[in-house]
Amino acid sequence: MSSETVRSIQQALIADGFFPGEVDGIWGRRTIAAVKAFQDSVGLEADGIVGPKTSAALFSDVDHVPAGPLLPWLAEAENLIGTREVLGDKNNPTILDWADDLDLHYPGDEVPWCGLFVAHCVGSTMPEEVLPSNPLGARQWEKFGESTVPRLGAVMVFWRESKNSGKGHVGFYTGEDSNAYRILGGNQTDKVCLTWVGKDRFLKARWPRKASSLGGGDAIIVMNRTEDLSRNEA
Repeated sequence: MSSETVRSIQQALIADGFFPGEVDGIWGRRTIAAVKAFQDSVGLEADGIVGPKTSAALFSDVDHVPAGPLLPWLAEAENLIGTREVLGDKNNPTILDWADDLDLHYPGDEVPWCGLFVAHCVGSTMPEEVLPSNPLGARQWEKFGESTVPRLGAVMVFWRESKNSGKGHVGFYTGEDSNAYRILGGNQTDKVCLTWVGKDRFLKARWPRKASSLGGGDAIIVMNRTEDLSRNEA
């Protein structure tokens, strides 16, 4: 979801007397806490997710309601596009902070960090969501949350090298064509970016349990691909 949508939500929260921090378009902990407080005040489940019911209540006095439910983990992922690891002996402190915030042992960004990226996006925006026991392992995300179909925001798990290697890649669904999925993920050419991953490598699509209210419908986005497929995301 765009930063403009997040700003609209933050402004609406302030208008209703709830403080989400600065109106900065960032889906952070203060904004989530403000959404939960608002939900509680109007008798909705305080899950911190701006779904259809919360959106309708929050924007009941204005003419425009942001289109579609806000997927906070995807909004955070979009905000981090361009974040990259540091080549050599040094590390990107932002990536290390993700691990520290989740109390994970992570030696440095030369270690594959696609799972860490997904864990940060989900864990920082939905702190009550249960993450895999070892979120650094891409294939561990096959057991995350609940099963879903490939759709906008779904956690997509792929095998890497071979299906039986135990190695994998994980990221978020943003679209597809007939042969590949458009994935927003970390450690894709050493950075957070969008790339195409072949459907022949697809294993599972998963959805946060705390966001089950946003799971209705198949938000499939068909695209025309012009880039080559990603072959190895390590």
